Amino acid sequence: MFNSLYIGVLVTAGTCLFASLAGYAFAKLNFPFKNVIFLMLLSSMMIPTEVTSIPLFTWLSKLNLVDTHFPLIFPPMLGAGGMFGVFLCRQFFITIPNELDEAAKIDGCTPLRTFRTIMLPLATPTLATLTIFTFLHSWNEFFEPLVYLNTSKLYTIPLALSLFTNEAGTAWHLVMAAAVVSTLPLLMVFFFAQKKFIEGVALTGLK
Repeated sequence: MFNSLYIGVLVTAGTCLFASLAGYAFAKLNFPFKNVIFLMLLSSMMIPTEVTSIPLFTWLSKLNLVDTHFPLIFPPMLGAGGMFGVFLCRQFFITIPNELDEAAKIDGCTPLRTFRTIMLPLATPTLATLTIFTFLHSWNEFFEPLVYLNTSKLYTIPLALSLFTNEAGTAWHLVMAAAVVSTLPLLMVFFFAQKKFIEGVALTGLK
């Protein structure tokens, strides 16, 4: 439970930070080849995780990072989940009038301060939605922990649930009890973020 919780929190926080900064840059800042870079990043969402797992495993094994939580925390921030967050934040920031940026520049705000004091508070519904999606995906991830983790004390919830099955059969009563306990953090996340989540869904596409 602790392993899944702190991995989910770190992945969610990192993804929201990275996605909001990148989304703001692609939506409001001007730099060379902006659209080309965005399309290249967006195309990475079409690459399944299973395709990149072997070269990523080989690279991380050379760095002695296999059987640690590093592959479960940092690569997901920059993978398809992170790119989805960038796309989501970019689409939201595009809907914000440019006059806010211009007014901030007149007042002497740097782009980073404009993002922190003006854009980020406005993006709370979008970030709440991204928080739920990212935490849910990290909490339920089974394939990557199965590939990278060998030590049982490092296991996450999905791997721990698989331990109840062996050659003798499945202890279904223990599996069901553990499954109920494993859903509690997800319910808590949605409970605290549901207002912003529903607000974000309701405002999607509106200017």
